[in-house]
Amino acid sequence: MLSDSELTIAILIHAAIPLLGLIFFLILLNKTQKENTQNISWIALFLIFLTYGTLLIMVLTVLLWKWSGMTSLSSAYLLIGAPIIMGIIAYKNYKNRHLSKYHKWVYRSGISYFLIAPLIAILLMVFE
Repeated sequence: MLSDSELTIAILIHAAIPLLGLIFFLILLNKTQKENTQNISWIALFLIFLTYGTLLIMVLTVLLWKWSGMTSLSSAYLLIGAPIIMGIIAYKNYKNRHLSKYHKWVYRSGISYFLIAPLIAILLMVFE
């Protein structure tokens, strides 16, 4: 049985953060449509939110919770799938990065994964 604090941490990590990520994704998607941003890929935006959200949940799980099968699947995605996806996103948005601030953000988010993910992995290894 989980204590109250453990239950709170579990709900925050595994329910509240994904829900907040989805809400922020929908807000950003709505802003891009209101500003009539051309050629912005909602799939790329969703994959960016999914990848960085998975990374955040992974960090919080390692620091505050217990390793599980789902954590193992998440780490496999972050090590194998995410670099491919983020690389494709960065490559496809390289030429469009000057179209709008959103295109620039998408491009930089794709490139930044290759710096942010290894730094976080190193920090987690040092502090664990």
